[in-house]
Amino acid sequence: MAEKYIARSKAIAARMIGGETMVMSALDSTFFTLNEVASTIWQAADGRTPLSEIVTGKVCQEFDVDRERAQRAADRFVEELSQHGILLVSDQPLIDSSLESR
Repeated sequence: MAEKYIARSKAIAARMIGGETMVMSALDSTFFTLNEVASTIWQAADGRTPLSEIVTGKVCQEFDVDRERAQRAADRFVEELSQHGILLVSDQPLIDSSLESR
């Protein structure tokens, strides 16, 4: 299975409130409320860390969930948000040159 890299789109508005993240797409005004697990994936979506590593290193560790189950749920989550342009998905690291200078 090919590795999957995810990054947050710049065409969104997002706010964290009490462990949940509210995200709205500027492209189609779709609004999502992310639970704690989804918020963990969202926060880790840096474009450089493979989704499988996010699942294993963050989701499974922080929420004591089976890796296979967590991976399936993460894949569904990423697929849904990528369809709305909220998450960017690639089989290679997504490197933003504007982040390089920070």
